[in-house]
Amino acid sequence: MTVTLGPQTRRDDRIAPFLAHATTTSPKRLLIDGEWVPAASGETFGAHDPATGEHLAELARAGQPDVDDAVASARRALTSPAWKGMTPAERAALLWRIADLLEQDLDELAQLETLDQGKAWGTARFGEVPAAIAQFRYYSGFATKILGTTIPTSLRRQGPDRQVFAYTTREPVGVVAAIVPWNSPLLMAAMKVAPALAAGCTVILKPAENTSLTAVRLGEILVEAGLPAGVVNVVTGFGAEAGQALADHPGVDKVAFTGSTAVGKRLVAASTGNLKRLTLELGGKSPVIVMPDADLDRTVPGVAAGIFDNGGQVCVAGSRVYAHRDVYEELVDRLAAHSRGLSLGHGLAEGTDLGPLVSRVQADRVDTFVREAESEGVDVVAGGVQDGELGTFYRPTVLTGATQGMRIMQEEVFGPVVTVTPFDDLDEVLAWANDSVYGLAASVWTEGLSNAHRVSEGIDSGTVWINCHSYFGPELPKGGHRESGWGYENGANGLENYLETKTVVAVY
Repeated sequence: MTVTLGPQTRRDDRIAPFLAHATTTSPKRLLIDGEWVPAASGETFGAHDPATGEHLAELARAGQPDVDDAVASARRALTSPAWKGMTPAERAALLWRIADLLEQDLDELAQLETLDQGKAWGTARFGEVPAAIAQFRYYSGFATKILGTTIPTSLRRQGPDRQVFAYTTREPVGVVAAIVPWNSPLLMAAMKVAPALAAGCTVILKPAENTSLTAVRLGEILVEAGLPAGVVNVVTGFGAEAGQALADHPGVDKVAFTGSTAVGKRLVAASTGNLKRLTLELGGKSPVIVMPDADLDRTVPGVAAGIFDNGGQVCVAGSRVYAHRDVYEELVDRLAAHSRGLSLGHGLAEGTDLGPLVSRVQADRVDTFVREAESEGVDVVAGGVQDGELGTFYRPTVLTGATQGMRIMQEEVFGPVVTVTPFDDLDEVLAWANDSVYGLAASVWTEGLSNAHRVSEGIDSGTVWINCHSYFGPELPKGGHRESGWGYENGANGLENYLETKTVVAVY
């Protein structure tokens, strides 16, 4: 069946006039110590619309000297009266003000994210940008609730006429390097910046080189909100240059990173220089288990959204579906039909369900996985086609016949590609679900309460969804087991990433 690719050119009436400032004006600079400055080398690099190849902006290409300046600025700000002397209530109000300003520019930010990353405008406008705003509102409430404890102690080393009073305080971990990926740039930045600021840390934000525009816009909003100079610095550039410089820098106390497991392992090695604290949200190969009693009218669109939203470029994408044999054939047929009905086009075009992948390189990588699986005997039931004038689009793809040892079942594809495999009993499918180096997320679809809890208990992952997938909120901890990462973001856990404990013992 031939699927017609929707419009690849954006609709100009969906572009607000103020985007001219956000994209095509003079080269975007680095935010260091409250000032917008060019890279020390004077070098820049381009941002491009992955759907059309259109040049959007020039960005400063940060190197080691720029990272040194940003870290020095963050270290000064950490102890400056303007930041350290700010009361918890003032920090809370500042975070809320940032959220208000983001909300005022919600449409602009959604359009900018779509142009830069390629995602469908609805995903950005009604999903990711509001979720980023919610991070600042949620953590504004925590700024006034960072509490120590008093500790009853039996120590008696100074005689019976002396008492011992012991307590703990919570202090910011220090200077944080927040290194964020290209799949959900603004949301991933907010998930790190908001709790770090609530804790009193200072931050150097390093966005991915191919999706930096909303990070620059966030920096402008932070300045507008009145954030003291140096508290958040924004350095755009390449991972091997600016990112590596941050990872190695002795003035950075913590790295908060979302990205691939391979890069996460390199960050672990780099952290040994000064024993940096690390929070790592890494890769995933999330299993989806469809039980025989699942309501397929709800399951099919839910499973499809879990793998095809944002072109499958989601760390928790449900890329391995295991369907009970009683419903397997019907699920495959309905999932394939659903995938064929999705419209591909420019993210800002009316009716687009899936935009392009972030780059031709990523689309080529996805196609390599599919072609390799096909050569091993896997059937392409739907999709499996790289499309568009630039080759950046990939049609949503449903595969059957894959076996556990294949690369398509073990490695993160990061594209709109799902395998569907039949199973016969629960023990069998739980063994398959856990047959992975990853443990980020999973979902189970069933109308039976017993099955739901048995599966959620049996799967080794940081999150298990029941009759849903990719449900997130700032209050819900998010992290992975095994090679899916260290630590958790969101909720109280997210704040803990940016705090240290000090114990104080006094004799009186």
